[in-house]
Amino acid sequence: MSLPLYVQGAWFFGALLFIVGLKGMSSPVSARKGIVWAGYGMLVAIAGTFMIPDLHNIALIGAALLLGGAAAWISGKKVQMTDMPQMVAIYNGMGGGAAAAIAAIEFVRGDVHSTTVTLLAVIGALIGAVSFTGSCVAWAKLQGVLKKAHRLPAQNAVNVILAGISILLGAAMVIMAPAEPGLIYAFFLIALVLGLVVTLPIGGADMPVVISLFNAFTGLAVGFEGYVLGNPALIIAGIVVGAAGTLLTQLMAKAMNRPLTNILFTPMTGGGDGGQAIEGTMKEVGPVDAAAMMRYASKVIIIPGYGMAVAHAQHKVWEMTALLEEAGVEVKFAIHPVAGRMPGHMNVLLAEAGVPYDKIFDLEEINGEFPQCDVALVIGANDVVNPVARTDKSSPIYGMPILDADMAQNVIVVKRGKGAGYSGVENALFYTDNCRMLYGDAQPVVGEIIQNLKTLG
Repeated sequence: MSLPLYVQGAWFFGALLFIVGLKGMSSPVSARKGIVWAGYGMLVAIAGTFMIPDLHNIALIGAALLLGGAAAWISGKKVQMTDMPQMVAIYNGMGGGAAAAIAAIEFVRGDVHSTTVTLLAVIGALIGAVSFTGSCVAWAKLQGVLKKAHRLPAQNAVNVILAGISILLGAAMVIMAPAEPGLIYAFFLIALVLGLVVTLPIGGADMPVVISLFNAFTGLAVGFEGYVLGNPALIIAGIVVGAAGTLLTQLMAKAMNRPLTNILFTPMTGGGDGGQAIEGTMKEVGPVDAAAMMRYASKVIIIPGYGMAVAHAQHKVWEMTALLEEAGVEVKFAIHPVAGRMPGHMNVLLAEAGVPYDKIFDLEEINGEFPQCDVALVIGANDVVNPVARTDKSSPIYGMPILDADMAQNVIVVKRGKGAGYSGVENALFYTDNCRMLYGDAQPVVGEIIQNLKTLG
């Protein structure tokens, strides 16, 4: 059915707003405006859909919008910043699942006949189904529902076999179009199982990259299904999201120096060989001495990590920074690309606390300054400052670019306990002569440092 020009125009305008919104989200300064513009784009696209002549099931569409909108509003209001990565994962999974569900309905109704359209529908359904179940597993891991990775015997062989079966079933659907219901159900079942099996063995250290990859999958699935439905808004939005997700996945894999094939087929699970044994002992420091070391320093670099996020300590950290700067200390923030659980996680937390953007530097910008730094303060970070990534070829994180905190004159590490990091690898930084450990939850610990800074004047 040829749709009226005003419907297609609304969809196209909505797609343009998606692009404008995505452009805005490329910078912390304009990210909020970008999200708002993308929201307007969604409203325009929905309005265009309701303008379709002889639209059926309007009540069901309205009910779905109300239920989905209410759930998103409530969860968005309640979610903690530390839980944002798993929310991204589950919302992303819903997008992939929706794309797969659209394809399933089209197949069951027998509305897909053209070979090209059937092929794109099959591809979109496959990657959408994989993204759905894989993202659900990612959410369960980050939320703590799944406590550990689960690896099957001959895991990679199982992955290849499931992928091969799903491709063969998809090819049969293209050749036999319209396909029989039994073939359709078998195809979707295998595709859903594939997403589960591929994601279950992947540990927490690799999960941010996997979430980004599934985000790219969802975008591509939406784009393919948009072509099947003849909807330009879905095509453009899907392509843009797919391209952005692919680029982000590549950047994160590069930041970890781990090829995507290694992340999917030889994941870091936190077990096994953690590299060479580390010699030496950890040396503790108290809040009083930590405050004095920073108060009388010329330059302090703060490295935030997930521990700061969990403790909601970003406001205290900014209060401490202000006191140091009043005393004439130069303070900068160093952010690793995969600090926290998602790219930009630390940037958002610091921005929330009021830290100016010009004080936040990424790895390439800040690493050269550590040798001239008097104190590097590590708050809840672990793997991103582990020097074995440079020195120990047997370590699972060897080759991963890190922040060179160990090259500072002094290092203070605020940490809740003596456990290893997200990758399960012991941190050699903690045993170096220039490092001191300050144990405790980040918020009260930084609060004690603040009180001692005030007494030092």
